[in-house]
Amino acid sequence: MQSLLNTISKGAGGLALVGITASSCLYNVDAGHRGILFDQLRGGIMPDVKQEGTHLLIPFLQRPIIISVRSTPREIPSQTGTKDLQTVNIKLRVLWRPQEEHLAQIYRELGPDFSERVLPSIGNEVLKSVVAQYNASELLSKRAEVSARIKREIEKRGEHFNLIFDDVAITHLNFMPEYVKAIEAKQVAQQNAEKQKYVVLKAEQERQAAVIRSEGEAESAALLTTAIERHGEGIIEVQRIDAAREIAGTLSKARNVTYLPGGGSGGPQLLMQVDR
Repeated sequence: MQSLLNTISKGAGGLALVGITASSCLYNVDAGHRGILFDQLRGGIMPDVKQEGTHLLIPFLQRPIIISVRSTPREIPSQTGTKDLQTVNIKLRVLWRPQEEHLAQIYRELGPDFSERVLPSIGNEVLKSVVAQYNASELLSKRAEVSARIKREIEKRGEHFNLIFDDVAITHLNFMPEYVKAIEAKQVAQQNAEKQKYVVLKAEQERQAAVIRSEGEAESAALLTTAIERHGEGIIEVQRIDAAREIAGTLSKARNVTYLPGGGSGGPQLLMQVDR
């Protein structure tokens, strides 16, 4: 019985050892990642890149290194100068990923923290070189052009480090307080100038309207004079009737006036009532 137990114990130990050995010979590469192997016998990183899935390795001699190949966002801040010597704070947002076929080279030359070592230096270098070619006002009016140029330059620099940039965009752009105050003062001055221009234009239009009105009145007086010379008595009678009609209309609206129709030759009479 004791010998049987010893046999079973040895068998279980052997199975456990086999299971441990088998698990140490396997490693997994998750989705969105790639794997490379560090081989102690061959003295470094193997060039082969392992795709997603389960792979074999030699225990104690090989070690897997898993690297993400997904697009990763990164914000790169920089303070640089414009063509007209204005200081600008700018932030660049990039979506980057390493080139899969060069993962072994990237890890060998730059190490595990290659993004921290490369991205800030590339971003600052490109931002300083591109921004220096534009005036401060052009950075605002030509923002899309500046972003496109930065994207081209940063993609070109990324090729030297086997990095791919899927998107590059300016997310933050502001100037020093002194420059902002100068811009605000300029805008206020422009607004005041536009206001004065409007006032002058309005006065000119009013002057032209007065001239046209005066010319119309003079022409009307001339026409009236000519008409009186030709048909004097008739026109004067018409004007007298119009004046009488206006007076009658005004008196009819007065509170203290009463209209009394009269008979015979006396005609209608107006009776004024005075309040006391």
